[in-house]
Amino acid sequence: MSAEENIIKYQIILPKAADPVGSYVSTKISGKQIYISGQISINEKGDLIKGKLGKDLNVEKGYEAAKRCALSIISQLKRACDDDLSKVSNCIKITGYVNSTDDFVDQPKVINGASDLISKIFENSGAHARAAVSANSLPLGVSVEVDAIFELK
Repeated sequence: MSAEENIIKYQIILPKAADPVGSYVSTKISGKQIYISGQISINEKGDLIKGKLGKDLNVEKGYEAAKRCALSIISQLKRACDDDLSKVSNCIKITGYVNSTDDFVDQPKVINGASDLISKIFENSGAHARAAVSANSLPLGVSVEVDAIFELK
């Protein structure tokens, strides 16, 4: 199935692609690659998902926060592709940043939320390289931030 068909099949609701709030662009195309700037964890109501993993949030809440980042990534990707995800060949890499305590070690489990959603939408073309990194702080106190690189056809 296509990415668009999977979005419908799984009843995925994409948020509105947010405009940048700083001195950067949301997406940048270079050759056949499209870079998606870091998307922070925002819930379906538009509220920031804040807190530290290992203190304020557990792995399951972090997983959901990472999933929300991936939804924003797909929204940015779709906008950059003129609302046509068929222009996307595959996901190359994502990098996930987890606002976590010094002793928290489950960053990969948290970032699985983003990886699983991208793979669900893009199927085999969603398989990607990845890094899951701990951070002692993220912008606005959010729990998770994820950026991505996709390849265009």
